[in-house]
Amino acid sequence: MKKAFLLVVCVCVAMMAVTTGCSNKKVDGGDSSSTDSTAAELSDTVDSVDSATEMIAATPMPKAADQLFDDFFFNFIANKKLQSSRIKFPLAVVSGEKTTELSRNNWKTDHFFRKQGYYTLIFDNEKQMKFSKSTDLDSVIVEKIHLRKDMVEQFWFDHQDGSWKLNQIRNITYDKSYNASFFAFLSRFFANGGKGYVKSPLAYTGPDPNGEETTTVNTTIPAEEWSSFLPEVPSDMIYNILYGQKYSESDRKILTFRGLANGVETQLIFKHHGKDWRLEKIVAY
Repeated sequence: MKKAFLLVVCVCVAMMAVTTGCSNKKVDGGDSSSTDSTAAELSDTVDSVDSATEMIAATPMPKAADQLFDDFFFNFIANKKLQSSRIKFPLAVVSGEKTTELSRNNWKTDHFFRKQGYYTLIFDNEKQMKFSKSTDLDSVIVEKIHLRKDMVEQFWFDHQDGSWKLNQIRNITYDKSYNASFFAFLSRFFANGGKGYVKSPLAYTGPDPNGEETTTVNTTIPAEEWSSFLPEVPSDMIYNILYGQKYSESDRKILTFRGLANGVETQLIFKHHGKDWRLEKIVAY
């Protein structure tokens, strides 16, 4: 269950059928090989993902996929033709008090998190996780959180006449978000590899890291091992999807890493201590 499993996830993404959403499990791992062979395998994986994207683009999205936002969005990020048809052009792009319009000819297909094989979500509590399963949503916001730029790109989707469509992009600074202090913290946390921000020892719930992975354990692990349970440590960007959950100035945040192909999941649970946040627990599925 170490970092090398990112390649496995990418291969799974290349083979998956994107006409369905994802479930909730933790990313599985494997042993790393030499640098040269790994680079070659990654190159082959990118080619496979590109081939899969071409096949998906030639396959019409089932009408039922519009009922659940995740099902729609996983098709949206894989299918170039579908993506273009589900954007309201000219597309308004709002940055502060300035609004510009993007024409269809100037739009470049955005695959969001598809090629990395996982995405991230932020919640205040476990109850908010149920929002993604709702078929009654009429508005969802997908956020690209730029860790180095201290800004967030928000992609606003509306569900009208039975179809999801992107109708606006808003660029905001951290201070305009309910997660402002947490975003700022994550920028430092990932840049420093978590040093100084992880409880020691760190609480862990999930498959036994030292035995049978089918066995769930409640134990502790050394603080420095926190990142070994993730597909990778983000350096520049993470994502979030607002399904309608209402954030507050909570002293607890859950950062979830969720696999696209195998639905594996790892939750990083943070708590606010004094003037900053600290990683308190890892939960793996």
